[in-house]
Amino acid sequence: MGLYIILPLAGLTLGWTIRWLYARFQLTASEQRAERIKQDAIKEAEAKKKEILLEAKEQLIRERNQQERETRERRVELQRYERRVMQKEEVIDKKIAQIEKTELGLAERDKFLQEREKALEAQEERYKAELERISGLSREEAKAIIIQSLENEAKHDAQSLLNKIEQEANLAAEKKARDILITTIQRLATEVTGEVTVTTVSLPNDEMKGRIIGREGRNIRTLETLTGVDVIIDDTPEAVVISCFDPVRREIAKVALERLITDGRIHPARIEEVVQKVSREISQKIFEEGEKVLFDLGLHNMNQEAIKTLGRLYFRTSYGQNVLYHSKEVAIIAGMLAAEIGANREIAKRGALLHDIGKGVESDSDLNHAEIGMDIARKLGEDPRVINAIGSHHNDVEPSCIESVIVQIADAISAARPGARRETLDNYIKRLENLENIAESFSGVDKAYAIQAGRELRILVNHEAVNDEQSKELAKQIAKKIETDLQYPGRIKVTIIRETRIVEYAR
Repeated sequence: MGLYIILPLAGLTLGWTIRWLYARFQLTASEQRAERIKQDAIKEAEAKKKEILLEAKEQLIRERNQQERETRERRVELQRYERRVMQKEEVIDKKIAQIEKTELGLAERDKFLQEREKALEAQEERYKAELERISGLSREEAKAIIIQSLENEAKHDAQSLLNKIEQEANLAAEKKARDILITTIQRLATEVTGEVTVTTVSLPNDEMKGRIIGREGRNIRTLETLTGVDVIIDDTPEAVVISCFDPVRREIAKVALERLITDGRIHPARIEEVVQKVSREISQKIFEEGEKVLFDLGLHNMNQEAIKTLGRLYFRTSYGQNVLYHSKEVAIIAGMLAAEIGANREIAKRGALLHDIGKGVESDSDLNHAEIGMDIARKLGEDPRVINAIGSHHNDVEPSCIESVIVQIADAISAARPGARRETLDNYIKRLENLENIAESFSGVDKAYAIQAGRELRILVNHEAVNDEQSKELAKQIAKKIETDLQYPGRIKVTIIRETRIVEYAR
């Protein structure tokens, strides 16, 4: 029994001992393996350390070699730069030496020139003193004479060249203008005189004057009130005079009075009836005359008010010339001139037709008919060139296009042709005499002649008393004197003629 207990205990003890020994053995083996791993790691780390150190040394050596190589290259480059700088310094030194040498030569030359200049100045002073002694003139007087001589010579040469250019240009322009005007005049066919509105009504007998006046003057008052005119009944046999600044109202009164005289029934009711009927007829006639002119000229796109204003010119006269017929004639001439020189015919004709349209408007303003015409054309939406042609035909504004100049020329041609206008002989002669007297009142004028119905004043001057420059100033002064002292239609051209005539006879 005891054996049975001891044997298991001994076996258990032996087994535990064996297990302990095995565990101890395993622990020892693990420790040895760990130690070996540790030692291997230490050796590997040492080897890696040595390898890294070797690589670092090699890298350091490479970098040191690279730095030494770059240093050598930089040293070589610096040496090359140093040699170049030294060479440049040598060149600069040579140039400085050469410049110093040149400066020294220039200083010596300058000194020589200064001495020479002083000698020349002294010699010049001697010459000037000798010249002053010989000529009897001071230096300033001689200088003034020379300058004046040069100035006169330069002015003479410039004026000669200017006169030559002007003569050549005038000859060429005059020939071309003459050809164009001759062609235009040959193509123009118009009446020599236009219809003139009269203000005198003929009566069958003097008894008719009493019937026109009526009982207590009621008939004549009714006629004057309805028409806005003054009926003048004087001692003129078998005639009465109608006075009114408005030509349309004057025409209405004239026609109405003629019909009343023909009808024989003259009383306020009949007068009112006839005046109303004649007013409608005259209004229609105004419109028809305006349309007729537009149709004859081939112009379109004009509104009703413009046509009526244009038609009113039929009853206006200027120096005996019917204004509407004058405007039509100017438009025809302007169209021909524009066609000859290649300008715009439509613009030229419209500007010419409307150039006196301001005369057909009743206005209390201080504006002249050209300025009023410009306002009308502007309100009608006309082309700016047409507006400028209206305003510039009497030079109230400056012409801005060739069509405006054409209208000026056409207006002058229409007004200046024989029979276009009439003026009393006494006034005409008096105006020409005044023109000539004004010109002859100026010093240096030998003779003055008023030509072209007083539109041009030709003046002959004394060539010894008046030179070319003074001739221009004299023309301006005479023109200004005429503008100040005289009243005249249109423009007056002032022409100064200065010539030298030398006559010799061969015997």
